[in-house]
Amino acid sequence: MPIEIERKFLISSDEWRHDADEGIQITQGYMGGNEKSSVRIRINGDTANINIKSKTLGAQRSEYEYAIPLKEANEMLTALCDSPYIDKTRYHVNHQGHVWEVDVFAGENEGLVVAELELTSIDESFALPSWLGAEVTEDPRYYNICLVTHPYNSW
Repeated sequence: MPIEIERKFLISSDEWRHDADEGIQITQGYMGGNEKSSVRIRINGDTANINIKSKTLGAQRSEYEYAIPLKEANEMLTALCDSPYIDKTRYHVNHQGHVWEVDVFAGENEGLVVAELELTSIDESFALPSWLGAEVTEDPRYYNICLVTHPYNSW
């Protein structure tokens, strides 16, 4: 079973932008799930994926992800996914041997900026960049699926 191990942090400053790539626009929607899992359609620029992830809270979750045709992804977003969609730009920032993903949200979640780090093991060590703020890995409000029903601008 594929496992995702991910830590999530808020951002405390814009220093990360000095080392960031050009970023990629992401639009994603969620299909009506159940208590055990979520199903996401994500468009990353000119590619698309379907993703099934366990709804367990914390850094480690089951995750399955598969490429799908872009045309079908757009159809699924329109016909099958809840709104509002998650709109964000994802930047990659290298820091001491790890690649951080920094998501700058737009739309209903504008103002939210979150950094995520995928790890190969739950106890993998990593250096914290100076621009990181509080860790929110255990806070479900920051999960993208929760941002659909409870957008950041309504907190």
